[in-house]
Amino acid sequence: MTPRPVLAATVPSAGTAPWLSSVGLDQLDALAALQSRVDRKYLLDPDSAAQFIAALPGGTRVLDIDGRRDFGYESVYFDTPQHAAYLLAARKRRLRWKVRTRVYTDTDERFVEVKTRRAAMTVKVRQPHDGPLTSLGTDDLRFVADSLAPVCGPTVDPGALVPSLHTAYRRTTFLLPGAAARLTVDTDLGWASFAGENAPAEAVERPHLVVVETKAGRTPSSADRLLWSLGHRPTKISKFGTGLAALTDLPATKWRRVLRTHFPGAPLPAR
Repeated sequence: MTPRPVLAATVPSAGTAPWLSSVGLDQLDALAALQSRVDRKYLLDPDSAAQFIAALPGGTRVLDIDGRRDFGYESVYFDTPQHAAYLLAARKRRLRWKVRTRVYTDTDERFVEVKTRRAAMTVKVRQPHDGPLTSLGTDDLRFVADSLAPVCGPTVDPGALVPSLHTAYRRTTFLLPGAAARLTVDTDLGWASFAGENAPAEAVERPHLVVVETKAGRTPSSADRLLWSLGHRPTKISKFGTGLAALTDLPATKWRRVLRTHFPGAPLPAR
């Protein structure tokens, strides 16, 4: 077995952790699909992320598909012209929602996804998506309407949704031992806003910022406890919310600290 390094000085991926066994996608979903879960997010620098990965508990496994252990993601988030989804998140409303299309760039698998949140619990549902990420077809709109209805009722018209943000990053997924819990490590982060004919208007990249996200039930996972022991605490960051706040003059209340620290030059509205 390959020994664990004390610290890797590069942006971490599962490729820097060859001591970890692999897990296939079907088994990962069977053991920890976690479509209903509590998400906790942490912002780390590359060295701290590598230290954390090196200290993961024995029995942790890494998602491996055809020999690949890190994967490219691109998503387009949709919102109303009045930015309803963004403002619900920024103002910390108990009931929130997100609609996005997503492509796994290594396989070109595409999905439309709806995430709803009641208090601390997040529920994600999805179905396959055909066509460009920037458009929602008839089946997509029906799926979005059905998925949002239990949370939003008739208050959101899926036909009025427009692209608002494009995100891109690389992701490694870990299955934690002993409980239905997983964590993801995202690197090579980039965002672009939309304007006019769905053309990206502004862009920002943070290639050396690492987002670690734990996904578990209400009880914190072993990865959360490890992060806490290393001096890291959950951070209020959302790829959707933080990205739009960094690229626009929308109210950034919830993400002001993250913007000040990691997005110098981003607009910081008064409210």
